[in-house]
Amino acid sequence: MFKYILAEGSDINWMSLFALVTFFALFTVVIILLFFRDKVFYQRMSDLPLDKNDTFSDKS
Repeated sequence: MFKYILAEGSDINWMSLFALVTFFALFTVVIILLFFRDKVFYQRMSDLPLDKNDTFSDKS
C-alpha cells in the first residue's frame, strides 16, 4: 500500500500536507506546554481580574 502511495506521490499537494503537519506539531507543543506549566502561574493569572491591589488602574 505504501509503495502505491509513494509511486502516485505526484498527485499529493505537498504544501497542504506540510501545513497540516506543521499545525499538528505546533498544537502538540502547545498542549504539552499547557500541561507542564506551573499551577501557581494559572492561579495567579485567574486571580488578576479580581485583584484590587493591582499596579495598573485606569484613572479616567
